Order: sequence, then C-alpha cells, then structure tokens
Amino acid sequence: MGRKRRSKKKDRDKIRIIIAGGGTGGHLFPGIAVGREILEKYPGSKVIFVTGGRRMETDILNKSGFHHVPIHVEGLKGMGWRKTLGSLLKLPYGFAQAVSVILRYSPQIVLGVGGYSSGPVCLAARIMGKPAAIHEQNSFPGLTNRILSRIVERVFISFEESRNHFPGGTINLTGNPIRKEFFETKKYLKEAEKGLSILVSGGSQGAMAINRAFIGALELLKEKGIYPHVIHQTGEMDFDRVRGEYRDKGLQGDITPFIRDMAGAYHEVDIFIGRAGAGTIFELAALGKPSILIPYPYAANKHQDSNARLLAEVGGAIIVLQDELTSLGLADILVKIMENKINLKEMGEKARRLGRADAAKRIVEYLEEMMSL
Repeated sequence: MGRKRRSKKKDRDKIRIIIAGGGTGGHLFPGIAVGREILEKYPGSKVIFVTGGRRMETDILNKSGFHHVPIHVEGLKGMGWRKTLGSLLKLPYGFAQAVSVILRYSPQIVLGVGGYSSGPVCLAARIMGKPAAIHEQNSFPGLTNRILSRIVERVFISFEESRNHFPGGTINLTGNPIRKEFFETKKYLKEAEKGLSILVSGGSQGAMAINRAFIGALELLKEKGIYPHVIHQTGEMDFDRVRGEYRDKGLQGDITPFIRDMAGAYHEVDIFIGRAGAGTIFELAALGKPSILIPYPYAANKHQDSNARLLAEVGGAIIVLQDELTSLGLADILVKIMENKINLKEMGEKARRLGRADAAKRIVEYLEEMMSL
C-alpha cells in the first residue's frame, strides 16, 4: 500500500499540458493564469502553448516565460469566399502540425482557450486518445468552442449565461482565470487624489474610435478647467497619431501603445474606459473597478455587448454603444461622475460581485480529475 501511495505522489509531481489558443490577449491571459497555477502546484511541470504564431502572441508568451509552438491556422468566419477557401485548404496542414506537436510533447491533457489554434489541437488530442477540455471566456461562445464542445470531455465557462449556447459536453462554471497580480493590492494602495484618474484602453490592439472620442472629451474637460489624470493605452497602430494629438492640443496623459503592468494601471485609477472583452470584465470585477464600457461592435455574435450587460446589470458599469459614442456624451458622463465620487465607489463594489478569484484553481482541479491524479 505504501508503494502505491509513493508512486501516485511521484506521478503528481509534474504535469505535461498543452494549452492551445490565442489571437487576442483575452484568449491567452486566462491560459497563462492556468499555466501558472499548474506550475505553482506542480513545480517542474511542462506547459506548452500552441498558437497561430502572431507577433502579439509571441510577445506575450515570451514575456510570461512560457514555451510556445506555432501552427498554421486561420479563421473561417466573416471573410470573403476566396480567403475562406484558402483557410479551408490550409486546415489539413494545420491539423497535421497539431498531431506532430502532440507526438513531440506527449501531453497528459490538452486545454483549448479559444482562438483558431485550439480547434485542430483539441481535435487531434481526442483522435489520439488524449483527454481535452476547453475554456470559454465570453458570455456567448465562439464558433470554434461550440463545435469543440461536442468533441472534448469538459467545457469550462466564465458566465452562467453561456451554458445554454453549448450543444454538448460536460459544462462546469469556473469563471475566467485572472493572473494573480490583479489580486495583489498592497503595493498599489494609495490615498485617492483630487479630481479623477482614468484608464483608457481599446484592448491589446487598441481602438481608434475610443481614442478619438476620448481625446475630444479631454479637450471639452480642459475647456471647463478639468484636468483628470489619464493613462491611455492606444494600441501600436494608433500610438503616433494619439501622442501627436495630445501634444498639439495641449493635453496631459501617460500615453503608451501597450501597458505591460495592467494590474498596476488599474490600481492607479478611479475608472476604466474601454472595450468589454471577457478578460477585461473579470479584471474589473476582481478589482472592484467601475467602468464605462464601449463594446466592440464587430465582435462575433456581439459577445462584447452581452459581456458588458452582465456587468452593467449589477450596477458596476455604464454602457455606451460605439454608434452612439461622441466626445460630448463621454465628457458629460465624466463630469457627472466627478460630481458624485461616492456613486463611483458604489459602482466598484457592485462590480466586485461578478469576481471569481479561484477560477484558475478550479480549472486545474477539474483537469486533475480528467487525468485521474
């Protein structure tokens, strides 16, 4: 009996897992949170990410210290017939690459976190007899995950509302995994400053519509003698233009194409203005941070609208649709917020109701069950 216990303990010492997905930080960051949870619980484990090899994916994973392997995958939805045909022709090659990666690393389990690469990798894993699961970040699941739910053994969901959109699979509500630095508040706590401090971000890629509207709002606030402290993540493509507008219009702000310490940025401000990706929703909830959310209007199945509504319904956010977004309207909202900072604090407390600090831990526990650890 003692030998069996020692043997099982030895098996628990390390885990080999492939985490497949990407395309956006919203897909990658939950996978990173799960990977770190595994490495913390089982030091020396092998965590391999499989992505589409885009620069953003490579940069994020390199900075996070995870080994990653690219495969050739492209989306099928929302493209013209020529690009769709080209993507279809590449599917067998991408699948063959997925098989090769699984043979090379021999994972005990595969986790898909959304994005194009999760499809062929999870499919290959199941065909090769490997247990596989997927995690869906958004309230309305994407096409890849809806298909994969019929193939994988488990589906982890962030929002209870997404349960009814899956045609198959064993579904577990876990929440969206958040990196632990978002819960480490002690080094960021400081006395609230006079005025208002704002974090603006259109996501890792930026959002020109938000950038333009906010700069206009900042001009209007300046005319009223209001000078909020601003941290503005512009995205790489719009950085030079935004920086130039701040300079030419005499506006003040910390302007950057990409914020590496997003947790620190959240802690420095009173309110967030930006998109409504699932990762952002759960980060805001984890920190109890009020927000003005402007859902990306072209997101598949308008899932950002659904995400934003869930936070707004508990009183933690104000929603402004992009086709209704104006500098004047945004400035008016900010002036009203500044006139009633107590309400801002209440919004933050209500946002915290959606937070799930143990999401990564719960997913790892479910993965352990699947591996019979």
